[in-house]
Amino acid sequence: MMFNINSNKMFFFFILIFSTLISISSNSWIGCWIGLEINLLSFIPLITSSKNLMKSEASLKYFLTQSIASINFLFTILLKMILMKNFELNFLISILINSSMMMKMGSAPFHFWFPIIIEGLSWLNCLILMSWQKITPMILMSYYINKNFLLLIMMTNTIIGAVGGLNQISLRKILAFSSINNLGWMMSSIMISENLWMLYFLTYSLMISLLCFFFHILNIYFINQMFIFNINFMLKFLFLINFLSLGGLPPFLGFFPKWMIINFMLMNKLYIMSFIFMMMSLITLFFYIRIIYSCILFNYLKLKWFKIFLKNNYLYYILFFNLISLMGMIISTMFFI
Repeated sequence: MMFNINSNKMFFFFILIFSTLISISSNSWIGCWIGLEINLLSFIPLITSSKNLMKSEASLKYFLTQSIASINFLFTILLKMILMKNFELNFLISILINSSMMMKMGSAPFHFWFPIIIEGLSWLNCLILMSWQKITPMILMSYYINKNFLLLIMMTNTIIGAVGGLNQISLRKILAFSSINNLGWMMSSIMISENLWMLYFLTYSLMISLLCFFFHILNIYFINQMFIFNINFMLKFLFLINFLSLGGLPPFLGFFPKWMIINFMLMNKLYIMSFIFMMMSLITLFFYIRIIYSCILFNYLKLKWFKIFLKNNYLYYILFFNLISLMGMIISTMFFI
């Protein structure tokens, strides 16, 4: 098996999925809060491990930060119920709800726990935390958007996500800061429309899952391992495609939703914001290319007895999904004919 799966983990994994569905289909704030709590209590057994101290520490930190966000969210709900008739405090309540959701998904300026916790997780758990765990807070935030507050937060996210990843050597931390950067884009897409957010989220999830799948198979956690390992050149090329697609370079799939968001920003005269978004994308591309540069161009010692072999079926899956990433722009144009 690719991942160590037992019945307990599968049970908690299914609860994790259903708790998200409970939250996003609930018609009351209390129902949303209950879904978030079930989600938290099902994710902790997935990430904890008695054999690994880093995982245990990460699960404890995750529990503390998420419980603080949940308390804040519950307090806001009760405040809203008490002051239902008083509409003067709507601005404050929307900021409180947005802030608690941002803390839930590791958005700036509440992002400090996110890279630290990801550093202690396995690649599968990193993938869940960077993709699935963002669905509920994003959708709950879209119910009560405070536009001016979110515009500031979106810019903060893209800047911190780009600058924070520059001096990292851990691949998990690089992807964590990349996730924070992408959160800024996701917030802007959910302000435009939920369909655009879904398109962005699906393309981001595809790209991040491919990278996590790669790193898990090759057991790579740091940049220096990329050029110590004797990896097949084809795999290096696929790494390059994925990273460039994640950065949003034009021929690849990742560029398409970003292009739509920038178009909308320019139509609404948000020139400074679109400029910041594009500049920060260039910075993220810089540290993605730095990883690939070390992997492809460095002249390093090749150990003949040390080779990584991939099972054929894995390689076919990887090639198929990378083809989607490479041909994504061509395929996507067919929807608009």
